[in-house]
Amino acid sequence: MPTYAIGDVQGCSHELKSLVDRIGFDPANDRLWFVGDLVNRGPDSAGVLRFVKSLGDAAVTVLGNHDLHLLMVSEGMEKLHKSDTVQDVLDAPDRGELLEWLRHRPLLHVEKEKVLVHAGLLPSWSIEKAAILAAEVEKALTGKDRHDLMANMYGNKPSCWEDGLEGHARLRVVINAMTRMRFCSTDGRMEFSHKGGLDKIPEGYMPWFEVPHPSWSGATVVFGHWSALGLLVRKHIMALDTGCLWGGALTAVRLEDRQVFQVSCRAWADLMLPQ
Repeated sequence: MPTYAIGDVQGCSHELKSLVDRIGFDPANDRLWFVGDLVNRGPDSAGVLRFVKSLGDAAVTVLGNHDLHLLMVSEGMEKLHKSDTVQDVLDAPDRGELLEWLRHRPLLHVEKEKVLVHAGLLPSWSIEKAAILAAEVEKALTGKDRHDLMANMYGNKPSCWEDGLEGHARLRVVINAMTRMRFCSTDGRMEFSHKGGLDKIPEGYMPWFEVPHPSWSGATVVFGHWSALGLLVRKHIMALDTGCLWGGALTAVRLEDRQVFQVSCRAWADLMLPQ
């Protein structure tokens, strides 16, 4: 039963279906892992949600920052941005079903020695601790008091984890690390203003996966979120956001042997220009 991990789709349904055909995906025997950000900025967020949802247990997807943004907007807790393209979900006849399915996706998925997360893990977290913390967020996001979480979800502080954190501050650090982080310091302090690649590392920080001797070492972390990083496959990490939305590629990696599959993409905005 091969498992294929797929990078950020962000509403690019045509490329997703082309990639699924490219790998010869068989839902009866294969599985797909999605690193999150199924929606937004691309042309068909609703189509992507319907397709992944239709796969049932053959697909696992974790929540990304754009997925959370859609949920926030749908609950009236956040306004649409000019660059957002999720109106098709908000106007869909099956809106409620799609959003409820999305809300119940995990923040973290752990299977054997592989971890699926959208952005990253703080160096002080073991896999076991990260799973416990993710479950706390998932419970809050799907519970009757979810609006309370949403009203306090956004913000860059606290910027690092402390075991004594409680309430909204505790959940916010977990959400920020797992859905927004790119760089952190050796003591796990996160930095959110820089979005470049490895040639633009802010002073005093490093890519979260290069902090020496993290507590999660020994596992392989599969993630996306960082299109400027591109495809990066190392012993203990697989970075899979290859900028499909921006005309790069949509990437899948077969986890069993790390074979890479890609389909070329065009920036969807270019398709709207007069021919």
